[in-house]
Amino acid sequence: MIDAEILKRQLKSTLEKTNFDFGKAKKYFGKVRDNYILNDRRIMVTTDRISAFDVVLTTLPFKGQVLNQMSQFWFEKTKHIANNAVIDIPDPNVTVARNCKPIMVEFVVRGYITGVTTTSIWYNYERGAREFCGHKLPEGLRKDQKLTRPLLTPSTKAEKGLHDESVSRAEVIRKGLLTAEEFDKIAEVSMKLFELGQKIAAKQGIILVDTKYEFGYDENGKVTLIDEVHTPDSSRFWFSDSYEELFKTGKEQMKIDKEYVRKWLADRGFVGEGPVPKIPDDVRVEAARRYIEAYELVTGQKFRAVAGNPTERIRQNLIKKGYLRG
Repeated sequence: MIDAEILKRQLKSTLEKTNFDFGKAKKYFGKVRDNYILNDRRIMVTTDRISAFDVVLTTLPFKGQVLNQMSQFWFEKTKHIANNAVIDIPDPNVTVARNCKPIMVEFVVRGYITGVTTTSIWYNYERGAREFCGHKLPEGLRKDQKLTRPLLTPSTKAEKGLHDESVSRAEVIRKGLLTAEEFDKIAEVSMKLFELGQKIAAKQGIILVDTKYEFGYDENGKVTLIDEVHTPDSSRFWFSDSYEELFKTGKEQMKIDKEYVRKWLADRGFVGEGPVPKIPDDVRVEAARRYIEAYELVTGQKFRAVAGNPTERIRQNLIKKGYLRG
């Protein structure tokens, strides 16, 4: 595991944003990724920004490297299930991908009833809802309880600054976001991805609790997995060996995902509205440690951080691969 002092030093060199000159490239800066679109190619720089409740909060040391490399691991593991857009990984923070037309629905799969955001299944259940995204829920469920089967709970993809909305299959079709055939095809792929993710995580003593998948259409109209897969940003992870005891006693699960930051904010009254509480350095360092821990625990590989100022390193690596002019 990476030394805390390295994390503290890297606080001064986090990758907050980029502004590379790719000529006529279209630029799109998301909550976490800076996208440069060059005809049929998309260069995605995964920054160190962290978002929660659909709001960009701050930066975490090495977070972008963790997300990019963890997605690389999972894209390789899942390519027999889903076509993905990855072409090249020229830098620890960068993925070059085929430019796909994004599908404006996130496919969220949940294996447990939990969560603190307004779009989470537990948040709604605790407030009396017994139907969520078209699924009937029984009485008597407890927080963090395993569902009898994983549930697909889609979400709309909100524009930057707006909030996602949980929706049912019927609502997705009624809104014209997807046809019934398209929805069902992607839903089947999502469930297969989740099943494999849970199996691989379980071998490492980890529970993949829930996750979201994003898809697009490639240049041939083929459904393609895009963005990221089974990262601490898109997924919730718990430890298998402590799950039962913590659940029985009603205690919080041991988390290795960004739920730590969500919980820290929620405890201070922030759930997406109003000013964001300033996140202190010790919380940023601990959150970064958890991201790295998630990478190592889930993949079974040692995380090799590349320290220092990342912007010039990324520029040089893009020049070496011919994506950027010197």
